[in-house]
Amino acid sequence: MQFADLYQPLSKDAQTRAKKVKLLICDIDGVFSDGRIYLGNQGEELKAFNTKDGFGIKALINSDIEVAVITGRHSHIVQQRMTSLTVKHIYQGQENKLQAYQELKDKLALTDEQIAYIGDDGPDLPVMQQVGFAVAVNDAHPLVKRIAHYTTMLPGGFGAVRELTDLLMLENGKALTNEGTSS
Repeated sequence: MQFADLYQPLSKDAQTRAKKVKLLICDIDGVFSDGRIYLGNQGEELKAFNTKDGFGIKALINSDIEVAVITGRHSHIVQQRMTSLTVKHIYQGQENKLQAYQELKDKLALTDEQIAYIGDDGPDLPVMQQVGFAVAVNDAHPLVKRIAHYTTMLPGGFGAVRELTDLLMLENGKALTNEGTSS
């Protein structure tokens, strides 16, 4: 099965970059979620996550590609969701995402070319300019889309992460699975 059969055509450059990926780093707000934050009367914060994205993350991890999140905000919800998806590398409250990126890259002994990052807005730009495979969600800010090697067909919070996990799995010769849960 080809990626283009499921989503959209993929440039030769994007294919080449995707084949090198050993680590996917994701932003949260606007990528895993639609970017909206719901606040309750008692001050509680709510976010919606797409189960398809969760299934894709677990499938990617089971295919021996590491997954991490780097987000500027700090939220118990994010910790809970990422832990349920077995994401080991969770960096929250990162105003300087490049610092967290460098720490993660050193910790896993990877090169820039072996890392993909998916983002949607200005704070993601410094990391996206470093990685080997920069991905923007469909509804990302135009500056982010301008530097991305690939822009998803789907918007953030509505399957964009799953689209990218499918891309990485297919380009790395891994079969898409229908086994497991999205937690």
